[in-house]
Amino acid sequence: MLDLNPEQFILKPTFATITCEPNWQWKRKEPIPNYDLLYVWSGEGKLVLNGKVYSIEKGSCFLFLPGDWITATHNPQNPLKLTYIHFDLENLPSLLPSSYRMMQDAIAFESLLTRYVRLFLIKTYGAETEAKLILKQLMILLLREEHQVNEQVDQAHHSLLSAIREVANYVQQHPGKEHTVESLAARANFSPRYFSLKFKEVIGQSIKSYIVETRIKRAEHLLHYTGMTVTEVADALGYRNLHFFSRQFKKYTGKSPSEIR
Repeated sequence: MLDLNPEQFILKPTFATITCEPNWQWKRKEPIPNYDLLYVWSGEGKLVLNGKVYSIEKGSCFLFLPGDWITATHNPQNPLKLTYIHFDLENLPSLLPSSYRMMQDAIAFESLLTRYVRLFLIKTYGAETEAKLILKQLMILLLREEHQVNEQVDQAHHSLLSAIREVANYVQQHPGKEHTVESLAARANFSPRYFSLKFKEVIGQSIKSYIVETRIKRAEHLLHYTGMTVTEVADALGYRNLHFFSRQFKKYTGKSPSEIR
């Protein structure tokens, strides 16, 4: 939409801000023929777009495309108040807003919608030119919100990756500590359950498995290069039961600690 000249918008006479009647429903027998921007000011209902169900409420915004199949109903006790604007485009834009969005910065968006509808209530000089400019502004606001949400998701994902990798590095640097899921989750500022899920998602194995594997790798190094006894290595890595250490070591390496030494 950013690459479109406002003159490429083709205005349609189908637009309004309305409060839907109690028995209102939208059940088209054919796909819509043009673009339709729909914004909900208040009320509640349900809309099905190409088979996908959306709950609609204040702030819900849809951009329907030619060929979309739509049905909708609302709660008669809490009827929908909405604005819709139909239009066409001379050329298909390289970038389109998403079909659905909950508007976060609704004030500017609502102001533009109100301005668009009022332009045609009475004969206004330059109304069509201004309406096309407003349509482009509305599309820009939709794309801007989409971009900001994507940026926030990227930042949150980056923060998550950093926190998980910091914990993984901490475990590697201190393999002999008595690490627990709870203590490591607290280090990452996550709940234990969320931390466990995300750690496995990022690292590829559970936190408990990672702790054990880190200890065994360190034990293998110590046995190979330091001259420490099996008992000394087990003790250095927090194992109080030598038999348990030997069993766990063999499970991960296929050899007993004494064989490695």
